[in-house]
Amino acid sequence: MENNKTQIILRNLGAIVLGTIIGAAINGGIIMISGSVIPPPEGADMSNTEALAKSIHLFEPKHYLMPFLAHALGTFAGALVAALIAVTFKMRHALIIGVVFLFGGISMVMQLPSAMWFNVLDLIAAYLPMAFIAGKIATKK
Repeated sequence: MENNKTQIILRNLGAIVLGTIIGAAINGGIIMISGSVIPPPEGADMSNTEALAKSIHLFEPKHYLMPFLAHALGTFAGALVAALIAVTFKMRHALIIGVVFLFGGISMVMQLPSAMWFNVLDLIAAYLPMAFIAGKIATKK
């Protein structure tokens, strides 16, 4: 009986770790291709966070689409993976991923000042709602 509890705990922890890794990979992948989908504004330096912060005033609303999708889809995928792998409390595991990515989003807002409308939309809509939707999908099985 004790061995079974240990296996459940390890699998649930693995679900969180794997969900975080997969979500981060999807987020990063979308960010990496974003410049080829929607080219950055003329004169924007995208080489690092500091240079990007200096160029952010050049961004139009269309330039925020890919970062939003990266955050939302990365969170969704990571939460879905975590919820599907978790043995118990599937919704809780999905929401844990949402909170982890929300903290990452808050950190990014603090590092890279961008349009306030984007910050608000991103923090409200891209993380916890996407994790909740993923958790609902996983618990329908």
